[in-house]
Amino acid sequence: MAAAAAPGALGALSAGRVRLVAACCARLGSAAWARGTAPRRGYSSEVKTEDELRVRHLEEENRGIVVLGINRAYGKNSLSKNLLKMLSKAVDALKSDKKVRTIIIRSEVPGIFCAGADLKERAKMHSSEVGPFVSKIRAVINDIANLPVPTIAAIDGLALGGGLELALACDIRVAASSAKMGLVETKLAIIPGGGGTQRLPRAIGMALAKELIFSARVLDGQEAKAVGLISHVLEQNQEGDAAYRKALDLAREFLPQGPVAMRVAKLAINQGMEVDLVTGLAIEEACYAQSSCDIIPWAGVPLAGRPVATDFSSARNKVIFRFSSLSRVVFGNYTLQ
Repeated sequence: MAAAAAPGALGALSAGRVRLVAACCARLGSAAWARGTAPRRGYSSEVKTEDELRVRHLEEENRGIVVLGINRAYGKNSLSKNLLKMLSKAVDALKSDKKVRTIIIRSEVPGIFCAGADLKERAKMHSSEVGPFVSKIRAVINDIANLPVPTIAAIDGLALGGGLELALACDIRVAASSAKMGLVETKLAIIPGGGGTQRLPRAIGMALAKELIFSARVLDGQEAKAVGLISHVLEQNQEGDAAYRKALDLAREFLPQGPVAMRVAKLAINQGMEVDLVTGLAIEEACYAQSSCDIIPWAGVPLAGRPVATDFSSARNKVIFRFSSLSRVVFGNYTLQ
């Protein structure tokens, strides 16, 4: 995450001040499958490691939707070193691809979303390897959370431990009623290490999150919907992909909307939730300028000369931002002139 914006993008910031808004703006910078009818898949232990994550860029009316399909049946889609490497590579490519509009994370294995960390692989690790392995899980999940476009987790099966943490990193979660979800690490005398202790309270509230983590309770789809862990719950269909089909419907709803506005809206919401309301409103105002500067005329003055500025201040966070002009906005591969 950039600590400072280019002078032409956001103007000079007061030296020594917290530069949260500037950082926010700097960060902006096959059809049959799309219909939910995928070819039959094999689930033998001979699946090649390069097939453990399938990245599909949908076409035709679904162009702009990317599906990340986890396909590690023999390991219950658990997070191995290889799968983490593939996820990291895919996320790195997607975050800078300006053609990507929405990303869906799903399983290609019936009845399983992700069972968490690969405990069999972890058991074979030297004690010095465990810490870096958990750190890698956390880093990859954080990278998914920081993707600039909307992300949807389609939970059609079991999502435990790191699997639920992976889903929590997505903007929206949908699940089949038969799905099972929980942060169960306390059963193993450890705690969630992939962001669960932070993202679950933000999703459902502190008290309920503590209750679920302390008890290692597992919820079905209906229970998860009742506590606000997921946005939609569906009765599972015969193909076992009800959540994926709903995720695809949501992604299609997003497609007609302005791509810049979608990214800036996500950034404004995510960053605004981490600060007080006054600072959050300042972030919204700065982000609004980013999304509207190229479509709202200002007395015929070129963009580089338009004033965007106000003083945004928050006594609580000691934040002061001064913007004098905005010549361009860069995020990913997008450059707004």
